[in-house]
Amino acid sequence: MLLLRNKSIALLFAGQALYWSCSMIGITLTALVGLQLAPLNVLATLPLALLVLGNLLAVQPLSLFMQRHSRRPGLMLGASCGVAGGLLSALGVWLGDFAILCLGALPLGAYQASAMYYRFAALEAVDEAHKGRATAYVIGGGVLAALLAPTLALWSQNALGTPFVGAYLLIAGLACCAVVLMARLREGALPAPASGGLAAMTMLLRRPLLRAAIATTAVGHGLMILVMNATPLAMQSCGLSLEAGAQVIQWHMLGMFLPAFVAGPLVDRLGSLNVAVLGSLILLVSASIALSGLGQGHFLASSFLLGLGWNLMLVAGTTLLAAGHSEAERGNAQGMMELGNGTVAAVGSFASGALIGTFGWGAVNLGMLPLLGLVLLIVLPLRRLAFAR
Repeated sequence: MLLLRNKSIALLFAGQALYWSCSMIGITLTALVGLQLAPLNVLATLPLALLVLGNLLAVQPLSLFMQRHSRRPGLMLGASCGVAGGLLSALGVWLGDFAILCLGALPLGAYQASAMYYRFAALEAVDEAHKGRATAYVIGGGVLAALLAPTLALWSQNALGTPFVGAYLLIAGLACCAVVLMARLREGALPAPASGGLAAMTMLLRRPLLRAAIATTAVGHGLMILVMNATPLAMQSCGLSLEAGAQVIQWHMLGMFLPAFVAGPLVDRLGSLNVAVLGSLILLVSASIALSGLGQGHFLASSFLLGLGWNLMLVAGTTLLAAGHSEAERGNAQGMMELGNGTVAAVGSFASGALIGTFGWGAVNLGMLPLLGLVLLIVLPLRRLAFAR
């Protein structure tokens, strides 16, 4: 199996598991900590918003840094930001200082940005016939986090005398382990960087393959964030229990990561364009199930398929991007994809509460349809062209 044979893929798989463990612990606890420390309740989620901002600020500079200096130092730098963010956040909680807690969120966002490049590093560690598997297996590292992170979050929040300090120290410790892993990553040949700037990005966006790749991952990621954030609010309004909500979220996380071990072979055998179409159709089915009823079974099935569709679209879009640029252009192309993903994630995060509060759960799912239609309009002509050849 590629995951076991290739040392770089194994290291990136483990690094992904560490990152998602940090992320899930933070998502589980940060809003609660913010509610305790914020001077106003409306500011409780400000640290999470600043994490998104840190991601957006770091994603393009990190990509260009790795283009010039290689993957290893870039990924080590990103994981080091996770260490710094965890320590700052722990200090903020220990001192009861909301400003320091918010400050710690910014480097945690930079760690998130660097972890999104693990799947691109995987592409560079294998030959053409295994790129889909490599991408998917690295994303699949989140399975370990889905199984372990909830338990770690519950244990660490009261591990020390001051509640929640232990959780952020654990995040710093896990990120430190990621630094060690990334230091052992093998480097390939370092390509000469292409010119950057708006002109280079515009030239890349003129290529149909790159437009399709970026649209596929951006729409899949944005819709996943939008609906995932709205799901607990919708379940609460339907009178479903917290236990039911926890089960739905767990199945959603399994849907996000477990299918990675199938998505990779699918891309390698069927092609990225076909898998992008499949992922879009699965998200359409997810929306249809959500619109068909408000029972726990409806939420569970739609959330699992939401994760599955996201997985397929992320793997397909990533491998499709690699086919549309040269080695010298990878910094610009990959940075542009991650900037798009981060931007739509930020919009989805902020829009989910407003949409469900104003228009309801049905409107959230109906809103998926035009965006998925846009992806199909972009991808299907390329698929027909490829089939005709």
